[in-house]
Amino acid sequence: MHYTVLGAGAMGLRYGVLLQEVAGMKVDFVDNWDPEVDTIHSQGGVFVSRDGEDKHLVPINIYRPEEYTGDPDAYIIFCKQMGLQKMLTECAHFFKPHQYAITCMNGMGHIEKINQYFPQEHVLGGTALIATVLNGPGDVDFIGRPGAGTMNICPQTEVADDFTHQVVTDFQAAHLNPNLTDNFVGTLMAKVTFNSVVNTLCTMFEITMGEFIASPVAEKLSRQLIDEAYSACEAAGIQLLNTREEEWQSVVHVSRDANPLHYPSMYQDMSKNRPTEVDYINGYIYEVGHAHGFEATTHNFLRNLVHLAEFGKTFDMDAFRAAVLAR
Repeated sequence: MHYTVLGAGAMGLRYGVLLQEVAGMKVDFVDNWDPEVDTIHSQGGVFVSRDGEDKHLVPINIYRPEEYTGDPDAYIIFCKQMGLQKMLTECAHFFKPHQYAITCMNGMGHIEKINQYFPQEHVLGGTALIATVLNGPGDVDFIGRPGAGTMNICPQTEVADDFTHQVVTDFQAAHLNPNLTDNFVGTLMAKVTFNSVVNTLCTMFEITMGEFIASPVAEKLSRQLIDEAYSACEAAGIQLLNTREEEWQSVVHVSRDANPLHYPSMYQDMSKNRPTEVDYINGYIYEVGHAHGFEATTHNFLRNLVHLAEFGKTFDMDAFRAAVLAR
């Protein structure tokens, strides 16, 4: 199989490199972030480490959207929600009717955009409990021992065809530990709920997942957010993949056992003064409930707190002080 990764960030690199290096697949990468493309070209590949150790160069083929002429069997899409539409628009010239789209992006809102270019019959959606950090352009750190992390994957039609089964086989060979499900929206929303707890709270208080779960209030905070998310989904007629108790246990396991030293991706964005995906996580949960008569007020409150923190990170205090003194 030939895969092309759209978005050579932390997770795109992890999936693509493992499929190339471990599973032996042909893999290309496409990215529209110039520093990433230029750095990988100049150094002849991407530097890969694991938990900060064994840093080594992995040669990869990376292109800008306007340069790419490949014809893969499937695209693996790992963009930030805010940049997805731009990436799809720039890449549309090489999409073909026989190709599939596979995505394990954080948050919600991406499937509708992907369906503008790929029919439901050719879309596989998933979620990844796999921790990865992009240290900088051309430098990625895989968190956890080899084979760490799991993922769920589901065809949008909820009926697995032969291609879907081949993807699962390839992902198994790459040690991505895929689990094939038959509940598309419920699968995606279970990860949105997980992220609405761990990503958001770790980001707000600048702590690792292990620090969060060690807190005496972690369970109380988690269950409140989980309960609100499930109630919002129930109001909308969405059956989540897990029960409320299973969702809490997932938060415990991933935070305490799998990735205790990891700062979630939202924290990584915040720390680098980049916009976060909170509108597509906590905000999405609130909007789903609101549209069906349920007010997930805690999620909405957290969304606004994150936006306040984003504002504070980028606020020009020197200019503000000068303006106040000039009054």
